[in-house]
Amino acid sequence: MITEIHLENFKRFRDLSLKVANLTVLTGANGAGKTSVFHSILLARQMARQPDRNYVELNGVDTLELGGADDVISREAGDEAAVIELCDSQGARRRWSFRAVGSSEVQALNATVVDRPYDYPDALGGPAPQFCYLCAERLGPRDVLGASAATESELDVGSRGEFVAQVLDSFHRSRVSLGRVESLQGETQSSSLLHQTENWMSIIVRPIEIEAVWFPKTSVTRLRFKSPGVRGEWTRAPNAGFGVSYALPIVVAALRAEASGLLLVENPEAHLHPAGQSQIGGFLARVAADGVQIFLETHSDHVLNGIRLAIADGRAALVPDKVAIHFFRPEDDEGPMVQPIELKDTGQLSEWPAGFFDQTQVDLAALASRRRVKP
Repeated sequence: MITEIHLENFKRFRDLSLKVANLTVLTGANGAGKTSVFHSILLARQMARQPDRNYVELNGVDTLELGGADDVISREAGDEAAVIELCDSQGARRRWSFRAVGSSEVQALNATVVDRPYDYPDALGGPAPQFCYLCAERLGPRDVLGASAATESELDVGSRGEFVAQVLDSFHRSRVSLGRVESLQGETQSSSLLHQTENWMSIIVRPIEIEAVWFPKTSVTRLRFKSPGVRGEWTRAPNAGFGVSYALPIVVAALRAEASGLLLVENPEAHLHPAGQSQIGGFLARVAADGVQIFLETHSDHVLNGIRLAIADGRAALVPDKVAIHFFRPEDDEGPMVQPIELKDTGQLSEWPAGFFDQTQVDLAALASRRRVKP
């Protein structure tokens, strides 16, 4: 498990050390560097999986669109290389570095690898379900989806959730970890992937049954939905709403993820009702407690509160020191770039700095002041 991420000359971070845990929550201002932390992990994974390649692609892999090396390496770096260093629970420190070297054509989309470790964490080099990344720009409702040509061991839901129907059709009978099994009231408990996906989607979004089909010998897949126990035709995905399409790949990826694996999720709250945002926070806390290392980027206090509640009432079986919360400040802020916030076993937070999920209080105070001045 990764315990610390150290970045040098990487985008806005001249020198950053970030303590991480079983569940790491990155939040804060837009453009403050949260996604850059995700990018560092994705680049380290790419270099780990291609140990004989002397360059790293900055565009086109895992939805990366980072531009040229000069866009990734800090402007203050001079001739120094950018460094990504990952530390694990065994004390091992693995270091990758790269710089802009070579022709202008190569510099446009790649960076030259200067140094790399001899080994790497299994989750970085391993196939799905040891590693999965879901970006913020996931696919919305589609009548049809695609299918990947990846082998069964490499198949995952895709960084935009584009292969979720294929995964459900291929692995619907596979068993998920008992630590992630949830039984709805009055039903017989089942640990199959499809059944548990339906259960968790029913909790997070609304009661639902799912039909996933991969048409033989084609790259075409399809999702259909309906309410449990209701006769009649299945509903097309575009008629089921954005919340279903955005949450579904997160649930499937989290249920399939292996203990000691890595799951990276951007904006799990997208298109979800506040109650669903809280539920998906609690669900991901439970998956983290089951051994999957999760990195979340979120702008939702509901997601954070769902995590806090899951820890406070014991549903997640996740102790507070297994959660890391980092608040990223904008560049023009006088405080530290990144401020860690501790979580207590009661679900309380050690501090609440300005700008950290305080907009509700700010707006309510403004409304109260308006009422006072109006006759």
